[in-house]
Amino acid sequence: MLDYDEEAERYDVSRGGEPRAAAAAEAVLSLVPPRASGLLDIACGTGIVTRRLAAHDGLRVTGVDLAQTMARHAAARLPGAVVRADSRRLPFRDGEFDAVSSVWLLHLVEPAEDVRRVVAECARVLRPGGVYVTTVDKGASHNVGSDIDAVLATRPRRPASDAAALVESYALACGLVPAGQARFRGRGQGRSPRRAVADLRRGWFVTLPPGEPLAEGFAARLQALPDQDRPRPDPEFTLRAFLRPPDA
Repeated sequence: MLDYDEEAERYDVSRGGEPRAAAAAEAVLSLVPPRASGLLDIACGTGIVTRRLAAHDGLRVTGVDLAQTMARHAAARLPGAVVRADSRRLPFRDGEFDAVSSVWLLHLVEPAEDVRRVVAECARVLRPGGVYVTTVDKGASHNVGSDIDAVLATRPRRPASDAAALVESYALACGLVPAGQARFRGRGQGRSPRRAVADLRRGWFVTLPPGEPLAEGFAARLQALPDQDRPRPDPEFTLRAFLRPPDA
């Protein structure tokens, strides 16, 4: 698992920067109710997406992140609008927001009970008629059918904590109902073989601990691919929206 306090300094550059943030924010906003006035962005990271959400007319946005360095970066972008908190125990009242978003969060949460708790907290702070928007199936989104994916296809797998069917089941258990979806391209995130090796060696692939023989075997196969610095196609991410019914 990556240390997101350590990742904060290079996070934006290594994750597609402003183009990816713009695509993510546009997709989130396409699922937010038009009359929403308050949005809570969970796991806001450096605030690069959150700032774009906050630029939307009439929308008051609050960011939350547990990693101290991430929250500090976000607070610099959104002064007075960022709270350091655990998404499993949100420090907000029931029904306080018209929308809640969590972009690239649930795939990181373990065990399954904690994913349920995050979804339950997001549901709790939603007003009736409010919408929870979250990415699902993030790991699968990175499989674009490239030669890099072919090399990595045999790596050990773990069940995806953000699988769409699982997230929907957790949402339904909290009284939320499906309310649409959107897709957006992870601009600038197409991996090259050299970048894939670097990601592997800094712990990106959680089932391949850096330095272990299995990980180094995959690194060697990646290093044997042609065009070491040519990015392969960008991933395409999926957002799902869940509504708290107005009469809830």
